[in-house]
Amino acid sequence: MFCDLALTYDPESRRCDVTLGDDLDLLIDTTPVSSMLVSIGLDRRADVDDPLPEGRSQFLAPANFSERRGAIADAFETSGRHSGSKLWQLERAKETETTRLLCEFHLEEALDWAIEVTGKPAEIEVAWLRPEVLGFRTMVEDVTLSMTKRVDG
Repeated sequence: MFCDLALTYDPESRRCDVTLGDDLDLLIDTTPVSSMLVSIGLDRRADVDDPLPEGRSQFLAPANFSERRGAIADAFETSGRHSGSKLWQLERAKETETTRLLCEFHLEEALDWAIEVTGKPAEIEVAWLRPEVLGFRTMVEDVTLSMTKRVDG
């Protein structure tokens, strides 16, 4: 069973925010949607051997210490599990089958909790929708979430 703060996703701004009721109380989400949004939307920390997108600042200086990103909540996680997805690593990826497969792999990694919580893995489909735009559909417990990811051409 799920019991998270309800999140609302705004596709135009590509951001989430907590959902408030009419009385301005925080709402609770008993579906997997909020968990899926957090898992896909947060940046998971890159492993030491992960290739990173070119990390340069606006002044073309070398990337800073946070180039491997990561969710701040991971600092408090005692089990060593990381939150979020590594979809951010595809920012400079090219429009190839390898990129599509990497997107699928990163989504599987981000939603690996579904097996533990529901007994079934998340269903994931990834396809090129148009040039430079990957579309993906994820499903956990008959709840579907569809989003897109832009990459370099």
